[in-house]
Amino acid sequence: MDKGSSWHRLRKAIHLVCFLVFLALPFLNVIRADIPHQRFYFFGYELWINEFAIIFFALMFLMFLVVASSVFYGRVYCGYLCPQMIFSEASVAVESFLRRRVAKKLIAWKPARRERLVRVLFYAAMAIASVFLAFLFIAYFVEPRDLFHRLASLDIHTAAGISGAAVTILTFLDFSLVRQKFCTTVCPYGYLQGMLGDGDTLLVHYRDAEHACIECKKCVRICPMGIDIRESPFQIECIHCGECIDACDEILARLHKPGLIHYTWGEKGERLNDPGPRPWYRRIGLRDPKRVVVLLVLTFYAAGLLAAFSMRHAVLVRIAPIRATLYRVDAAGRVFNRFRYSVSNRGHAPTAVILSIQHLPGATLAMEPNPIPVAAGQTAQGEFEISAPPHSQSALVSHFTIETSTVPDQARDTFPMTFLAPPERQAP
Repeated sequence: MDKGSSWHRLRKAIHLVCFLVFLALPFLNVIRADIPHQRFYFFGYELWINEFAIIFFALMFLMFLVVASSVFYGRVYCGYLCPQMIFSEASVAVESFLRRRVAKKLIAWKPARRERLVRVLFYAAMAIASVFLAFLFIAYFVEPRDLFHRLASLDIHTAAGISGAAVTILTFLDFSLVRQKFCTTVCPYGYLQGMLGDGDTLLVHYRDAEHACIECKKCVRICPMGIDIRESPFQIECIHCGECIDACDEILARLHKPGLIHYTWGEKGERLNDPGPRPWYRRIGLRDPKRVVVLLVLTFYAAGLLAAFSMRHAVLVRIAPIRATLYRVDAAGRVFNRFRYSVSNRGHAPTAVILSIQHLPGATLAMEPNPIPVAAGQTAQGEFEISAPPHSQSALVSHFTIETSTVPDQARDTFPMTFLAPPERQAP
């Protein structure tokens, strides 16, 4: 970023993008946990509850991504990406806008009367925003169309309705009373980042070796957290948003002097915008072996997640023997073993699964239907029998394979099984 660039404009642009992403994710099923249907959606994949290992790995990857960003870039999440900070600043901006408009349009009113009107308008706006944002939040856990019907019918009886009402109330209280106080009193992430950072982590730092500060204190007035960055870059309230950088640059530019507050790589490192020649890896924050290891671990998580998804089949087939009765023998002396199947279609189109037997001479498969049709998002269950001709006493246990083939994508899977026979031929 160029020296004269505005961190405020960049941050507000990122806030807007984050809000649009927050708005779109549940409707596009990019990241959403559908609790009623026990599904988890992750970047186009529909994961079922029995795939919890992949779900856990995906959540661990997202968590480590936030941790890695803290090691490299400090409080960048708090200042640029945190929903609490984005919506808190938005509520402050709405309140300031209403106060300016009311003061301009109703200048003849007494200040106390104008303030009461501002509070009424602000609370009304926050109530509408709270309902909207509560709907978005609950949509991450309940299918949006189903949730809209519940909202339209004023449902406060089911779990989704009760949760929506509770989130609406909490959101309204947050916007109207708590705001940035949440960051300094409740949120543990600021404390965690203090432990993750080191001497090379990006931070906002005040440097005035030549004592050029003119004590205008605009950096204090504009700070959303109400702190003085000159005291320390490690204050727990500081979210490293860069607003004070813009304020200092703006004031001192009028005196044809450079600003005194900068993004720097650690308290003693170079500034982020220093024009001197530096390797690309130092420019992005790879400044010591620890960061290389963090990046490699993050890459390992991402590669493992991609491998897990690449090996995942849209159709999950499970086959198990039923051993309540080991076998039965019919009048012709053929031996029957019974098995149970479960076919789950985790895709978006109907499919069918064909079962066949391998490595069991003379065996036949008795099941209806075969192929097994399964609609999208459904599970088909049933039982079938495999029969084989009589064997000698040395073949009490025969090892064979059941092979499955999915139609139409022809995905194949194999299931090693055992076939049990009596030690002697028994009369039926």
